[in-house]
Amino acid sequence: MQTDFHRISRLPPYVFAEVNRLKLVSRQAGRDVIDFGMGNPDSASPPHVVQKLIETVGDARTHRYSVSRGIHGLRKAQAAYYQRRFNVDLDPDKEIVATLGSKEGLVNLAQAITSPGDVILAPNPCYPIHSFGFMLAGGSIRHLPVDFEPDFTVRLIEQIKRAIRHSVPKPTLLVVSYPSNPTAQIVSLDFYEEIVKICKYHNLFILSDLAYAEIYFDSSRKPKSLLEVPGSREIAVEFTTLSKTYSMPGWRVGFAVGSPVLIGALTKIKSYVDYGGFTPIQVAAAAALNGPQDYVDEMRALYKERCDALVHGLRAAGWEVPLPDASMFVWAPIPPAFRSLGSLAFSKLLLRHADVAVAPGIGFGEYGDGHVRIALVENTQRIRQAVRNIKEFLRRDPAALAAEVTLL
Repeated sequence: MQTDFHRISRLPPYVFAEVNRLKLVSRQAGRDVIDFGMGNPDSASPPHVVQKLIETVGDARTHRYSVSRGIHGLRKAQAAYYQRRFNVDLDPDKEIVATLGSKEGLVNLAQAITSPGDVILAPNPCYPIHSFGFMLAGGSIRHLPVDFEPDFTVRLIEQIKRAIRHSVPKPTLLVVSYPSNPTAQIVSLDFYEEIVKICKYHNLFILSDLAYAEIYFDSSRKPKSLLEVPGSREIAVEFTTLSKTYSMPGWRVGFAVGSPVLIGALTKIKSYVDYGGFTPIQVAAAAALNGPQDYVDEMRALYKERCDALVHGLRAAGWEVPLPDASMFVWAPIPPAFRSLGSLAFSKLLLRHADVAVAPGIGFGEYGDGHVRIALVENTQRIRQAVRNIKEFLRRDPAALAAEVTLL
């Protein structure tokens, strides 16, 4: 009996599994692990959204099958959000589909539009599903190495052009995601205008993941939408989610918006594989988008407070870490004394000696191996405790710690 399944065999080993295993061992030993590993919001969802869910679930009619593309009221609410936030007018019936979180939507879109051997361009490091979603669909990924200098987009655009010229077969799609997970980088509208021009000329689709659009720390630099570029909807689809904006990760509500061709392809795939989210959840999600937005401001302030506590604390401890402009992550270069170990070994040592769990950068691509990702999902008090633990860890002899790596 065959057990080497083709699609699964294309996936590399799951790097985060090793850190998760060590976290479990530490907790079973009674240690208090401060967990910055997963971008899993820890705040309660907005009270009025929870109340709308409770109210709606009491109606037995909402317990039936829903609609795979999302109820009209939810799609209309997303259209209103795009008009309000980005001044982009969307047709709820042709240019929006609700997804079971943006991750599911991206994977199903990849299944819908990818042929075996298609070449997909994706920055590296990147959120894993941006690559693996297309790999599972039979595509081939051409990685675009990203540096971490302020003008990184200049070199990224040149890499995109070079990849289009030299890839055989010619690429079919470009993935972008800003604010970035894991790097927290943001881009200007000029960058989006340039890649739309390039991709239109070479007949490439664009997939934009805008999951962190509302988590930014400078109001003069609000993240932009790719769809703000005139003509972009002819070739682009953009994914958003309520997971981070409204602390609703377990609700699994996301959206794909943009090109009627791509939205139509995703809608068709979804009609075969799901009946949409639970209707009361969709009704409550519409209430989140349509209702008061004070909660979003509060969450933004909370992440800013945590970010400042972490970054300034680490700097005071001797770990030079850049202050991000957006997202719920800090992308931290490994301290020079430990850099030769790589991100996985460094993460293991940090867990063992500081009781602090982070995500190794190698899990987001080989060009992330010099960094770790720290998610702002612990309260400020816990963050300060983590900083104290890390400060003690950094005082230890790096050579002696490095000798432990083979034992972990």
